Amino acid sequence: MADDELRCFGADDPLYREYHDHEWGRPVLDERGLYERISLEAFQSGLAWITILRKRDNFRAAFAGFDPERVARFGGDDVARLLSDVGIVRNRLKVEATIANARAVLELREAGTSLEEVVWAHRPDDGRSAPAAWGDVPAVTPESTALAKTLKKHGFRFVGPTTAYAAMQACGLVNDHLAGCVARTATERAQHAVRR
Repeated sequence: MADDELRCFGADDPLYREYHDHEWGRPVLDERGLYERISLEAFQSGLAWITILRKRDNFRAAFAGFDPERVARFGGDDVARLLSDVGIVRNRLKVEATIANARAVLELREAGTSLEEVVWAHRPDDGRSAPAAWGDVPAVTPESTALAKTLKKHGFRFVGPTTAYAAMQACGLVNDHLAGCVARTATERAQHAVRR
């Protein structure tokens, strides 16, 4: 793609540009993928997303590929290992929340539902127009507030309304690519393909 095409973010960094063009806003429909995005959005809280993106492979290695069954078995030794891993963000609350959230994913299964059902039940209706600028993109919505509340009710941690909305953006529940952005139309098509 030409360098002069409009992008919401990431134009100056190949890794960031790839994420913007082909991942951000595309629907994530599987448990592992949703758990990973929720986890990474929690780690991103207070940091730039590019910081997390550059460490994503390290996060995947450290957290067993974000396999909820494996992470749910992590104990004190794993927490110590993670807090000494310079390849990830070493924040005890976020590390412990990621482990607790893996256990919550398994509890959802045991209750006869799934992370996919819980997350996608909070997808807003179509009808919002494309934002013209970043100032038009909300940080929190009624749907993200409801999603955060539901996740917390099920034992998830570090998932406030802002983090929930960032996960909704990353997982394709909303399309916040700016009007005229090179990735907006493809993202819109991908989201409509899974309209429920």
